[in-house]
Amino acid sequence: MDNTTFPNRPARAANEERMAEIILPHQTNGYGTMFGGDVMALMDKAAAIAALRFCRLPVVTASTERIDFRTPIGQGEIVEAFSRVIYVGRSSMVVRVHLFAEHPLIGDRRLCTTGYFSMVAINREGGPAPVVPQLLLLDDDARAEHAVGAEIHAAIAARRNSRTTGRS
Repeated sequence: MDNTTFPNRPARAANEERMAEIILPHQTNGYGTMFGGDVMALMDKAAAIAALRFCRLPVVTASTERIDFRTPIGQGEIVEAFSRVIYVGRSSMVVRVHLFAEHPLIGDRRLCTTGYFSMVAINREGGPAPVVPQLLLLDDDARAEHAVGAEIHAAIAARRNSRTTGRS
């Protein structure tokens, strides 16, 4: 969505949000690596923070989109999530989350997981609320991520329409 779609809405750039934690034994499986569900929960929390800080309204997760697990995250490693709103619709936002793991003694860092989350702003009654700011795209990277977010948003809309019409 570009700045002309909703001309009366102010625009602002999305900040990259960060959060970190150390992986404890109760978060790992029998192989000593972080449970996939815990990885997804951490990413969902990071997506919620990015969306909440962007729109300054309560948000809920509408869907998780593609999540790519690249490398496992081990017990005792520091995991850091970087999240950013990359697309804004009327009441929804697409948020990209990168998860990095760091060996705490050596400092080696690696990208472990990338995922996309659709977050919806809600009103006091729990229904969708309009997201007031438009997304300001400041550079080529922001425009490229916005294009990815627009594709994800369109795919979500197509799925929703196929469910309501009964056609795939």
